[in-house]
Formats: sequence, structure tokens, C-alpha cells
Amino acid sequence: MLPIGLQNRGNAQLSGSIVPFTLPFRTPPVLNPVRKDSTTDYYQITMRKAQVEILPGRTTEIWGYNGIFPGPLIKQSKGRRTFVRFINNLDISTSIHLHGMESPPQYDGYATDSISPRYYKDYLYPNTFAANFWYHDHGHTQTTRNVYMGLAGMYIVQDDEELALQLPQGNYDVPLIIQDRQFAPDGSFILNTNNQTTVMGDVILVNGVPWPFMQLANRKYRFRVLNASSSRSYRLSLSTGDSLIAIGTDGGLMAAPVNTPELRIAPGERYDFIIDFSRYPIGTRVELQNLPLQSNFNFSNTDKIMCFDVVRAETDNSSIPNVLRNIQFIPESAAVRTRDFDLDQINGVWVINGNRWNLNRIDANIPLNQVEIWTFRHPVNAGVHPMHLHGVKLQMLDRNGQPPLPYERGWKDVFYVGEDEIVRVIGIFGPQQGKFMYHCHNMVHEDFDMMSQFEVGQGGISPTAAKAKPLPAPPL
Repeated sequence: MLPIGLQNRGNAQLSGSIVPFTLPFRTPPVLNPVRKDSTTDYYQITMRKAQVEILPGRTTEIWGYNGIFPGPLIKQSKGRRTFVRFINNLDISTSIHLHGMESPPQYDGYATDSISPRYYKDYLYPNTFAANFWYHDHGHTQTTRNVYMGLAGMYIVQDDEELALQLPQGNYDVPLIIQDRQFAPDGSFILNTNNQTTVMGDVILVNGVPWPFMQLANRKYRFRVLNASSSRSYRLSLSTGDSLIAIGTDGGLMAAPVNTPELRIAPGERYDFIIDFSRYPIGTRVELQNLPLQSNFNFSNTDKIMCFDVVRAETDNSSIPNVLRNIQFIPESAAVRTRDFDLDQINGVWVINGNRWNLNRIDANIPLNQVEIWTFRHPVNAGVHPMHLHGVKLQMLDRNGQPPLPYERGWKDVFYVGEDEIVRVIGIFGPQQGKFMYHCHNMVHEDFDMMSQFEVGQGGISPTAAKAKPLPAPPL
């Protein structure tokens, strides 16, 4: 049963009462470690309810990491480990998935590896490569609800190689967490799964703010974009018609920058792009737009994301090099096996190869470091399936026999599989051994029941080996 505020309460809409571009942009606060040692930074996050102001003059109950919406930003350096203690002061069980990280199975956020109310669990993350990650709830059949209520936050890992490129840094390196929500007249969330098919809000939030305006300088800015929506994909473009300069995918920097007039981003995907505002006179307003997509429900202002107001002049010492990172693209000939996965809906249930989630079934036993091609096949008229694999980075080979979009060429862990599409991906399965989930990142599909698992290597540790413990927790 959904709590009050999450019932499907008709078509109550508040979006018409909110004027876009009237609320100031903000970024999530950076979380400071409790302590550090020579190898590890130690953090503590408490999951709790809170009343926050998302809509002007109204309060909304959220379930938040440290009681904020979205959760705090964690910034780390490649090679240092991260220890995070998650304390559950909610009334529901949770499971924490650091999306994109090559975590050991016991810290990956397996769907049934639960933290019960008044329990805590310690997670250890290796930070083996620089990229944009995000942490979110992954509770079995409850992911949609729990993330919708606020259990999501961003996690960034950098390395010396990236910092040496002189890309925009500091205040000019900006996270954008994009989500959509629907609100009742009292400000509470409405969650409508449309008969377990899709969740589409009529209010677009960026870092928890409806359609914000950002005041900035006439120089280059880097934007790290995360689509943390339940079901909505976005087609990002600028109102001026100028190109976005894409520099990164889910798994970090691309080999080279790509100029693109638009960028499509599905739930769970992350992209980095740069906008050069030096081309605009002071006083210019540039809108970040959301172009139509067949899979979306459109409302009065869902064609808008946020706006940028160029208000001051500054010196810009940043640059965009022609070469960003040396990426070794895996040749198709390196694969020793191909596996096919049909994505479908049968009797109202979302399935993979006709199968529902079963924690006792493993769909693929893969030797450690074996190269495989996975083919995802999607029938017509069934929405979008952004397919996500835990614990492994992959590259897209093609979509319907055509090359990936230029900004999709890089390391990724989420792949947009649209209607009547066949998408092939290739990857080296490792470095961790054990059981890992793969699923559709339309969270409604994941909950009902488009999720399964694969196993890498032999004798890996159980994904439920590190049990949550009852409070009180000892000091870090």
C-alpha cells in the first residue's frame, strides 16, 4: 500500500501554477567525511523523513539521504576507498546501490540485501575509475516508490589525468540531477504508475528545484547530467540552436569531444557536456530545452528543463582538448560468446526472455574477464527499456545495425533500447567476481519484473554476505 501522498489521485496538477525560470538554481551540498586515514575516507548518511519546500509556499514530505532532496554529493579521488555507513531511520526497508561502481557483490545493493528500519549497513567502494556515479535505493519491488520519495544522490570520482586537462573546474563544474514529479494541491508527491507501465510527472526538477534559473559568467561551464527520473527520457538542446559539447558518458570521459545539437538521456544514464557561454552577450538567456520523445507524456512545461542567464564577465582559463582520454574500443572479434535478451510484457508483467525475477536463477555464468556481446531486442509499442548491468562497463556496438550516436561512444552501463530496436553491447566481465543484477532502468519495469542476474567467475562472495546490523552503530 502506498503512503498518503503517493496514491494515484487522478490528474491533480500544480505545474500550471509554477512559472518556469523564477526559482534560483542550487547544487547539492558536498558531504564531508567523518574522518580519513591513509587509504580511506569515512562517511555517514542517515535515511530519514523530512518536510522540505520544493514548490513555493508548500512543504513536501520526502524520504531523503540526510533528510535532503536530492541527497548530498560525494566527491572522491580515484584510488582512495570510500567507506559509507547508511543508517535507516525510515519505516521501510532499503537497499543502497552505487550505480556504475565496480563494487564487490556484498556492497553492490542487491535487491534483497535489505537494511531494515532501525538498522545500519557499512559499504566499501573501490573508486577504480573516474566517472559520474549515483547512489539510490534498490529495494526489491520498491525502487520506484523509494527513489520517487527522494532516495537518490550523486557521487563523483576524479583522477589526476582528468584534472590535468584544464576542463572547467570548481564552481564551473556543475552537477545537474534531472527528475520529474507530480504534486497534489497540498504539495505532497503523487506517484501514478499508469498500471505499472510508466511514471510521468508534470514538474521538471533540477537538483530538487522546479525549472530553475542559473546566473553565470560568459565562459565555459561543464555540466555533469544525471537522469534520475523513474521513466522519463529527455532530449536536451539549447534554445539558441548551438551545440552541446559532449565530453563524457556513464563510465567517464570520452576519447574526444563531440558537438551535438541534441543529447538524449534515459533514466539512469549520465552524460557530461560543456556549454561555452562566451559566445553570448551579457544579458542573454539560454534555455535548456527538452525536445519531444515518442515514449514520453507531455505536459504544459515539460519541454523545458532550466535556463542560464549570462550576467557577468570573467576570465576563462579552461580549455577543451581534442583528446580527452585513451579509450581502447573492444573489437567484436574479441567476444567469445553472444547472448540474446528479448524484452517483453506478458500478462501485465515485464520479462526478460519470458522470465520474471527469480533470485535462485542465474541467466549467465561468465568466466572472469571473458568478453561477451549481449543483444537486447525490444518489441514494438512497449515504451523504452534503458538496460543497466551492475558491476561491469561496456561499449555499444550498434543499434539496428547502425553505429551508436556519436556521444554514446565510450564506456557505459545503461543503454537506451527504444521501441522496435535491437541494441548490441560488448564488455569484459570483471573485475569483481560474484552475482550481479541486470535490469531495465525504467524503475516501474524493474519492479514488475524486468530484472535478472548473471554471475562472473566461480566462488564469488554472496551479495548478501555483509548483513545490516541493528542500531545503535559504533563510532566510525
